[in-house]
Amino acid sequence: MDKITESKNETAGLLQLVSFKIGREEFGIDILKVHEINRMLELTQVPNAPDFVAGIVNLRGRIIPVINLRKKLNLPDKNYDNNSRIVVVELGGKITGFIVDEVSEVLRIPSSITEQPPEMVAGINSKFITAIGKLEDRLLILLDLDQILSNEETEGLKTVG
Repeated sequence: MDKITESKNETAGLLQLVSFKIGREEFGIDILKVHEINRMLELTQVPNAPDFVAGIVNLRGRIIPVINLRKKLNLPDKNYDNNSRIVVVELGGKITGFIVDEVSEVLRIPSSITEQPPEMVAGINSKFITAIGKLEDRLLILLDLDQILSNEETEGLKTVG
């Protein structure tokens, strides 16, 4: 087997993820979905927005809705701090921000160390979860951002930002 084929085989089974924390739980999302990661920006509240929408921000001339991921995942609320970040992704064709407690690192993990999630994981509806990564000293919950919002919620975001 030549070096190019070996290299392709090695990277084919690797997942490239951005990992972040919400409380004590660590989550990962596909790095290709992430446009950028920003420190907390001043949010403008939007009247009649769903409760999980923290507000909107002006990001270099683009108005984007920002979702409080804690609220969306039914986790206890927390004040933002110096570690809080807005992870900017494309969701349903719309640029959207997600507030997380802190961004941990960029990871490359073999898909072989992941497994399907049980029906309920840490109180989070498992439809959001694609897999659980078993790292040496911790578990990483892999999220499917396209499943976090229902079709109606995704459509509703288009009117917010």
